[in-house]
Amino acid sequence: MLGLAACTGGAATPAPSSPPASADPATGLDGRTFLSTGATGATLVPGSQVRIAFAGGNIAANAGCNSMSGSYTIVGDRLDVDLLAMTEMACEEPLMAQDGWVAALLDGATITLDGDTLTLAKDGVALTLQDREVADPDRPLLGTRWVVDGLISGDAVSSVPQGVTAALVFADGRVDVEAGCNTGSGTVRIDGATIVFGPIALTKMACGEAAMAVEQAVTTVLTGEAGYAIEAGSLTLTNGAAGLMLRAAP
Repeated sequence: MLGLAACTGGAATPAPSSPPASADPATGLDGRTFLSTGATGATLVPGSQVRIAFAGGNIAANAGCNSMSGSYTIVGDRLDVDLLAMTEMACEEPLMAQDGWVAALLDGATITLDGDTLTLAKDGVALTLQDREVADPDRPLLGTRWVVDGLISGDAVSSVPQGVTAALVFADGRVDVEAGCNTGSGTVRIDGATIVFGPIALTKMACGEAAMAVEQAVTTVLTGEAGYAIEAGSLTLTNGAAGLMLRAAP
């Protein structure tokens, strides 16, 4: 039975895999994330997307406002969710309503998995989703212009101030850097999920305090070894307690 409990954070999204077509939902969902492509019996808010992820018997969902998480089981073609927890953010009313019908749909829905397409149906509402790796594939590290959106310091993330631009473009053995104020380049070596940065040579202009603070944060991460992870159009770089959150430019 579905229960709702308040919480303060959402669940981490697992890395998807690619099982064969017509997979049994009971075994073919684990480790996969799905993005909405359409709905009948309910209207998806324009510009929003429902995201549902499955990992190790747990389900995580976001319908455009709050994050939901809980444990799930599948018996036959029925999805049962136990104690679905939801964050308590306030959003525009259409997104709040969408949170409501998606949460209601998750527990007790008839579930169908056909290759990369997942369908949940209940009480006249049907939600169709596609595997995230197909709907929104990972961008390549090399050749993509990655724009810095967030600066990570320990458990805190701050936004890049308006009017300041920092970006990275990786090529074979090289990275071009817009650091927030100055620009330059350096050498890199990619070793699995780690990027080893050589010295970064930058111009030596003086800028305002906000731009220089961003530049300091960027160059800290681009020193020595940094771990990296790409999901769809997002790149995260971490170097100790420091890190950068970047998005792929169009």
